[in-house]
Amino acid sequence: MQLISKAKLWAKSLKRDVVALWLAARDRRVPWYAKAVAGAIAAYALSPIDLIPDFIPVLGYLDDLVIVPLGILLAVRLVPPDVMAELRMDAAARLERPSGRAGLVVILAIWLFCIIFVGMAFLRAS
Repeated sequence: MQLISKAKLWAKSLKRDVVALWLAARDRRVPWYAKAVAGAIAAYALSPIDLIPDFIPVLGYLDDLVIVPLGILLAVRLVPPDVMAELRMDAAARLERPSGRAGLVVILAIWLFCIIFVGMAFLRAS
């Protein structure tokens, strides 16, 4: 059980750091090269597209378990420590806030529209 709780804590800190790096990429106190690395790592970590597709056995999760954490480590080291500490606190506060339901409602409405459209097309075809 101890290992599982450590893994959950590590995953939570990675999630916080990804949000902090996204904030760092937009912060004027961060050097341009750190912004570039932080933005690229945050975009890759948040993107549904992987370097190695997840359906490939073992190798598919390699980027999620190795490449992303190493990229986060590199980007965190490039951001000034005092700025990174502030951005981590901001990221933790953002993650604790409840997320809005507006996005969920929009996505569900789009899916409902698509289902109705396909259903009507089948009814007309028969």
